[in-house]
Amino acid sequence: MFGAGGGTSSYQEIEDTDLIIMWGSNAREAHPIFFHHVLKGVHNGARMFAVDPRRTSSAQWADVWLGIDVGSDIAVANAVGREIITRGMYDEEFIREATEGFDAYAETVESYTLDRAEEISGVPGEAIRQLAHEYGRAEKAQICWTLGITEHHNATDNVLALINLALLTGHVGRYGSGLVPVRGQNNVQGGGDMGALPNKLPGFQDVEDAESRSKFEKVWGSQIPAKEGKHISLMHEAMDEGTLRALFVLGENPLQSEADSTEMERRLRSLDFIVVQDIFLTATAELADVVLPAAGWAEAEGTYTSSERRVQRVRKALDPPGEALDDIELLSRIARAFGHDWPTPTAEQAWDEMRALSPLHGGMSYARLEELGGLRWPCPTEDHPGSLFLHGRLWDRPVSGGRAPFSSVEYAAPVDELTEEFPMRLTTGRRLDSYNTGVQSGRYESPRRIHGVLDLSPEDGVALGVSEGDQVRVSSRRGSLTAPVRFDRSLRPGLAFMAVHFPDDTDVNVLTVDAWDPKSGTAEFKATAIRVEALA
Repeated sequence: MFGAGGGTSSYQEIEDTDLIIMWGSNAREAHPIFFHHVLKGVHNGARMFAVDPRRTSSAQWADVWLGIDVGSDIAVANAVGREIITRGMYDEEFIREATEGFDAYAETVESYTLDRAEEISGVPGEAIRQLAHEYGRAEKAQICWTLGITEHHNATDNVLALINLALLTGHVGRYGSGLVPVRGQNNVQGGGDMGALPNKLPGFQDVEDAESRSKFEKVWGSQIPAKEGKHISLMHEAMDEGTLRALFVLGENPLQSEADSTEMERRLRSLDFIVVQDIFLTATAELADVVLPAAGWAEAEGTYTSSERRVQRVRKALDPPGEALDDIELLSRIARAFGHDWPTPTAEQAWDEMRALSPLHGGMSYARLEELGGLRWPCPTEDHPGSLFLHGRLWDRPVSGGRAPFSSVEYAAPVDELTEEFPMRLTTGRRLDSYNTGVQSGRYESPRRIHGVLDLSPEDGVALGVSEGDQVRVSSRRGSLTAPVRFDRSLRPGLAFMAVHFPDDTDVNVLTVDAWDPKSGTAEFKATAIRVEALA
């Protein structure tokens, strides 16, 4: 945020805060470790709001649940901002000294009255008012979100709408107040930190900045392209255009994880050459020309980084089976096969090279990570304790560094419109005992396992004339599948839910739309228009 690619707060702060807003986040099932910290905050007296289309197992812990219509987050966030401004609950001194763009933001949200937000979102205006007043008056408050905010065609604008609320009230840059994006998968934060982004070098340094490139080029002995690369949705377009002809897939299963999987399969089959490096033979790997067996997490040395920016050591517990090799070994061998004189560094040597180039990680030696049980970046020097929270500089007077910008964002409805032909909204997500496309978690049974089903409200079941367990056909503008019905009282009529974990049985991505956010490249997995039909 504000140039740093990580959440502003540490987990311990959510235990000490006064107000928790879980926005588009079913953390109890999707991020259970983080949710333990949330529950400690609740038990310590924090009030909790949940903004979510479903009354999830996370929302059931909330004092107030705002049952938002899918994709209407900006309308509600802007109405919260307008109410805070209208009632004089904004932090005038913080806005004046540490931010920019407030007047344009205030003008944008002026039209988002409580009545208008209620009409767009389905949330009672009084509930939006209550959220605004409690957030505006809280001494410490945290806004937490996950894929319910980011898997939309306007994902970046959704996030900016929430950031605006923190800037409006000064709930950022100090202990107990902050913005907490909980990452979608294990070590996603670490991947971004290491430069696994099309526009960043390790430590979130701009690839188009000549000075940043220069220091990496000196160490690597190679020239780095001066123009940022393509995110995954632009890669899809390049496949369609025929300009991307080969793919190297490391630890991903795009055939089953990407939206509109029928179209994704066509793209993959059109390529000239695919390499997959993974610990299992995924559905994507079955299409590959070459499969490189990689070591699993217990079979290699390294580090992981959590959503609170904490870097922790991972230690090898056993040797990889068969011909499987550590990722570093595999990549080094590939480089040598290309004719480059690459040694195979240890994980610590690779880490030390990275932290010599990334100021965020400069003080994180393996010895310190071992001794302290991990460190949160930024940690620039060997005597630095790491950082509990980010952007404390916004409270310096005068503020050090640049000001934090407000962003004027407008509500835009989901791309996949509801019509008479497709009258129901489908949203997707996760269940507690399963992980992503099921490549890892699907290989064992669990007493909590709910296999591929279509969750409906009991009211919709009556309207469709189906009972629990009945098979139905689910159709979208892209494809159809059959699935058994499961009734879920957390759903309102007109809203359906499917988990993403069982593509071999019920491939929900046959249905989802590949409309994507132009700023982040994320597809709109959360908002699909469907039709449900009973099967005789």
